[in-house]
Amino acid sequence: MKRILLVALFISTASFAQKSINNYKYVIVPSKFDFVKGKDKYQTSSLTKFLFNKYGFTAFLDDEELPAEIANNRCLALTGTVKDESSMFTTKSVIELTDCYNKVVFTSKEGRSKEKEYKKAYQEAIRNAFKSIEALKYTYVPLQEDVVTKNKEVPAVTVISKVVESTPDEVVEKPAKAKEQLFAQPVANGFQLVNMKPKVVFQVLKTNVKDVFVIKDKNGILYKNGNSWFAEYYNNDGKITEEYQVKF
Repeated sequence: MKRILLVALFISTASFAQKSINNYKYVIVPSKFDFVKGKDKYQTSSLTKFLFNKYGFTAFLDDEELPAEIANNRCLALTGTVKDESSMFTTKSVIELTDCYNKVVFTSKEGRSKEKEYKKAYQEAIRNAFKSIEALKYTYVPLQEDVVTKNKEVPAVTVISKVVESTPDEVVEKPAKAKEQLFAQPVANGFQLVNMKPKVVFQVLKTNVKDVFVIKDKNGILYKNGNSWFAEYYNNDGKITEEYQVKF
């Protein structure tokens, strides 16, 4: 007789690898920038969207219908904004790309215009700022789905306990393998987990998800399931899953 427990963990944001701009397919452009008074004033937002698409991204305005994958998880897209740094006689625009944590991942060189008419000035300055985007020679390179997980279901952890049936008066249960005990010691941005020797087994970094940590230098995560902690990471042999008891 077998009892199988399937536990699915949903992790809103857990990255196992550093992402570059080329690992982002989508850019979301605000339909109104801070330096204008109306939505898409002087066509600043629609021009910005057009230029992101021109240079290889898949761009949307934030008030457009978005693909389901980014509507459910904005961490799959960058936000592309225009910052106005104009002086009295010169219109100056800077293109800024930020991730879902509001971390700036790219800032363009300043685009300038001496035009006096607002629409012409803003559009010329934005186009000039996009020369930095063009110079990136952006090409979308997706990360492996099994290396970066975003709002996806982590493969179920299967716990199987086997019961050997003999006589009605005697039931023998196969003993489970003892779980290694680790102790968490605070370090910058997370913890180091040491065993009884003591030896550092993992260094883990905090995320914004409860009971989920990124394993430093391991391309994996540590997460809690019930009373146990599971380390999932990758090496040359493929995915490794290990179960631990961790005392914080």
